[in-house]
Amino acid sequence: MAQEVPAAPSAARAASAKVPMGTIAAVLRRERGRAGLSLTEVARRAGIAKSTLSQLESGSGNPSLETLWALCVTLDVPPSRLLDPPRPRVQVIRADEGATLTSAQADYQAAMLSASPSGARRDIYRLSAEPGAARASEPHMPGVVEHVVLATGRARVGLADDPVELRPGDYIAYPADLPHIFEALEPATRAVLISEHN
Repeated sequence: MAQEVPAAPSAARAASAKVPMGTIAAVLRRERGRAGLSLTEVARRAGIAKSTLSQLESGSGNPSLETLWALCVTLDVPPSRLLDPPRPRVQVIRADEGATLTSAQADYQAAMLSASPSGARRDIYRLSAEPGAARASEPHMPGVVEHVVLATGRARVGLADDPVELRPGDYIAYPADLPHIFEALEPATRAVLISEHN
């Protein structure tokens, strides 16, 4: 006597059971916010109904591959980020740690705090400088912008032909594809520099 085998669940039902809707919802909301787009605008650009996007962002609905792909293209994120987003990673570098480079032309040190990860375009440095010769930098690659926040001391920072005096807490951004300087005006001048590559 032949045994009756229960029908296998459809591929669609099996797949939908594995879709991490909570993760997808959170990533869609975050990436839409990061892009600065409204729900209406993302839905329009992706060619889906606003109600569909609203359901997805609330963690309900059953998105097709095509819908998720259209949203990824619209938000400029890889589909893998929706299904398996990067996990937060905590990194601590103490004040006396980090790979440090010393200038040959000034009493100036730059400690690498964070190299640009894949997909990002920035490096972060902790600067330590003493009064004396200015640290003069030749132009970097086209489109590079440097951001500096002064932590302690005083410094003249920015374009070589028009630097700005900074005090603790001051911020400056300047095009680093032009000659630029960092000149400490007080002992123990410290700053954070972010080099942004476009």
